[in-house]
Amino acid sequence: MNRRRGPRRISHTHRRGAPSGGEWRQRKEEPWRVQSKAQVRDVEEDDSSQLQLDYTVPRGTCQTMCPTGELRDREAQNRLHRFEMLAGTEKDKRPKGDPLRAVKEYSRPAAGKDSTKPSDLRPPAVLRKTVCYLIDDVAAASDLHPWTEVYNFVFDRLRGVKQDMIIQRVSGLDCVAILEPTVRFLIYSSYRLCGEPLRLYDPRINDTHLQEYLSWLLDCYKTETGSHPNQEEFQALGLLYNLGSAKVTQHIMELPERLRRSSTITLAMSINRAFCERNPVRLLRLSQRLNFLESCALHHHLVACRRDLLLIYSHGHNSRNCRFPLDRLAQLMSLDKSLAAQMCRMYGVEVNQDSQVVFSKAAFTEPEQGKEHCKLFHNIVAEKQRDLTVGRIIHGCS
Repeated sequence: MNRRRGPRRISHTHRRGAPSGGEWRQRKEEPWRVQSKAQVRDVEEDDSSQLQLDYTVPRGTCQTMCPTGELRDREAQNRLHRFEMLAGTEKDKRPKGDPLRAVKEYSRPAAGKDSTKPSDLRPPAVLRKTVCYLIDDVAAASDLHPWTEVYNFVFDRLRGVKQDMIIQRVSGLDCVAILEPTVRFLIYSSYRLCGEPLRLYDPRINDTHLQEYLSWLLDCYKTETGSHPNQEEFQALGLLYNLGSAKVTQHIMELPERLRRSSTITLAMSINRAFCERNPVRLLRLSQRLNFLESCALHHHLVACRRDLLLIYSHGHNSRNCRFPLDRLAQLMSLDKSLAAQMCRMYGVEVNQDSQVVFSKAAFTEPEQGKEHCKLFHNIVAEKQRDLTVGRIIHGCS
């Protein structure tokens, strides 16, 4: 008896050319998107045709940093930040907002809320002006304290800028001009606020947004035509911040040869290679050649790098009669003598009364979680700041 076979079912995930589930996740989570020019062109053409059919990109008409309606609502609800209050009304029951200082705050999308009203959206020129105000008049202000509050204010308002950019699909040189100082601000903040209480500064949140802005910026460099004089700087910053990342290293290796051979990117690649080879001595020696902002991008790797140095030396100089000069170790670790001794004791490495280090692989121990205070060992970065102001750092004069 012949049995007729039913029609074969083909699932969407097993069709020819369809990626597997793991590949879908990889594509979705890829922070450094790599697309060919042909792919980008196809996507842009598809997007443009779709927009013509059922969606028109809104264009902002708001010419102030904060829409009039939002400023009025926040005044009525007493939700003005003290940096936005009109001078002389700070102690009033309901302080007035200063139109020259108030900045549109970030608001989460909500059901029934129209976020595409042109009167509530700021055009690219106003967004650039807003970013300059946040950097020059708030972040770089010497009379605004504490800096954790300054950071949280600027961070939130930059998210609002990003929201307006996404809704209006801002691109080109306007997009680059906004993203570059934003990335510098977040990198500098990751260094300056390192070690602050979690309730005041969350490094994970800062890192998440920094990676998003950086990915967006590098994508602009790749897809937008025209010259980008700061591209070398940000390609190097991305690599230094993400040392050891295979995806970021691949991205750098696929850059045009002209970019890869620049001194800035060559130095960053050398540091990344030393990190991957677990050669902390070479990494710390090369890091002396970085400028201040590049050192800020690198700084969160330094504790792990010095820890590896102590571990390697604890095995390599493991002998009862071996003594290693503390001065020499401090030089290798790019630390002051007292800080080098403090770090040795943190990892169970003995420092005797004659300022000699006694390495022992059996004595090496990991400190308790939370005992590694990165901020204590910032001297390699702090020495490079000298007279640099926050404004000059974020505007790229470091």
